[in-house]
Amino acid sequence: MMITSEDLQGHLASGSLKPLYVVYGGGLLLAIEAADSIRAAARAAGYIEREIFTAEQHFKWSELRNSAQSLSLFASRKVMDIRIPSGKPGTEGGQALQDYCANLSEDVLTLISLPQLDKAAQNSKWFDALQQHGVLVAADDIPRNALPRWIAGRLKRQEQSADSATMEFLADRCEGNLLAAFQEIQKLALLFPAGPLSFDQVKDSVMDVARYDIFKLSEAMLAGNAVRYARILDGLRAEGTATVLVLWAISEEIRTLGKVLQAIQQGGNLKNALRDARVWGARQGLIETAARRLKFPHIARAIHQAARLDKTIKGLRQGDVWDELLQLGLRFAQK
Repeated sequence: MMITSEDLQGHLASGSLKPLYVVYGGGLLLAIEAADSIRAAARAAGYIEREIFTAEQHFKWSELRNSAQSLSLFASRKVMDIRIPSGKPGTEGGQALQDYCANLSEDVLTLISLPQLDKAAQNSKWFDALQQHGVLVAADDIPRNALPRWIAGRLKRQEQSADSATMEFLADRCEGNLLAAFQEIQKLALLFPAGPLSFDQVKDSVMDVARYDIFKLSEAMLAGNAVRYARILDGLRAEGTATVLVLWAISEEIRTLGKVLQAIQQGGNLKNALRDARVWGARQGLIETAARRLKFPHIARAIHQAARLDKTIKGLRQGDVWDELLQLGLRFAQK
């Protein structure tokens, strides 16, 4: 069974706890909250005792089985809190998890915490065993387009609200930093009473705590969002990001899109072109959107501009690198 962290409260409210829960994903705040909610529900259901295991190097996996089979004299139920920071239990750990799942006890609630997992880990036998025997709680980070709705939900919890423009402003200030966003939202509850918040109240109270990365920059470029592209580029510059990394991220997407458009130009269809260019997941939608908006000659000019920019970064020609990065992205993002 698989649910999101947002669905977890409804699941726990049903009152029927399962013997195994697995919290995994890159959203640190959501993962912490999910694990806390599961532990609180377990305490309320009579799981009094709790043991914590951190599976790092040289961890003895046999301890899991031995501990699960033993209860103290003072508790008839307990929580096994297992944390695997690397997300890679190894061969021995993978087999131990499979064996553990095959012998779950109703008197033991097991909570396993994992980070964001790569495709290989999610296709492993041990992860499949967790999925078959437990409840998987996906604690993924909130993407930018879903951030205003998430903020609205958090404001509603503290009996506050704001209009859509204010939500977008908040999202811009907190993008990529969900924990800081949570703190800023809590601050609004301390500063203002319940009810609607004005744009000026929020603007004067919320810090710019957004964190950007080069992959969000390329996302904005592919989506044709020139305003967001410029804002993220300014953030990367302020954080001291190396210009060579910024150019690399942009160029990779330009070359990938070029392969897709060239295949279409030669008579191929978009679906096959995306597959041949090894474009999957959320990135597929971005490349597909850009491919429908742009033509191959446009990509050729962008590649030529990126090559000149590479020479600028290496000191082989004069120019303002950040200004040229802005021009490259804005040209690529235009309709």
